[in-house]
Amino acid sequence: MQGTRTTLTFVAATVVSIGAVLTLLFSGLTLGGAERAEAQAAPTAVATAVPAFPEAQSTIPGVDAQLFARTELYFGSERPGPDVSRREFARFLDAEITPRFPDGLTLLTGRGQFREADGTIVEETSYVLVLFYPYEDRAEASALVEEIRQLYTNQFDQESVLRVDDPRPVLVAF
Repeated sequence: MQGTRTTLTFVAATVVSIGAVLTLLFSGLTLGGAERAEAQAAPTAVATAVPAFPEAQSTIPGVDAQLFARTELYFGSERPGPDVSRREFARFLDAEITPRFPDGLTLLTGRGQFREADGTIVEETSYVLVLFYPYEDRAEASALVEEIRQLYTNQFDQESVLRVDDPRPVLVAF
């Protein structure tokens, strides 16, 4: 019975959230000036309420799963002079990333492209780092991620390191 009540509460909260978002979207179509500004400010309140996930949702029947956060970092390799080599990136990974996230990570290599501020399209090798860490450690992990981004941009003459964070917790089982 407890599981059913929790599921119904979660579904009801989701329906209310979707209804609130739809109301805000459609109300913006008919409102003018000040009212539109108020309606546009309101989605922030809805968005910040969504990540509050009930602890009961952190289980998968028959699986010992835990709530984790997910962050992805996209490191470019193009720079003035020679590109960042695989060896250089491996040294950076060993010296800067692994000590900050010693419990594990995933590194993918791919081809990426982006448009620079001057409009030039740049194609380059990209290194994609996927991190999972306990959901309750988000603030500490975020500070470590920002250190990594700053170190990489400074050390390898980059404009930025793309960061993607999913605000929803994910279930992770080991």
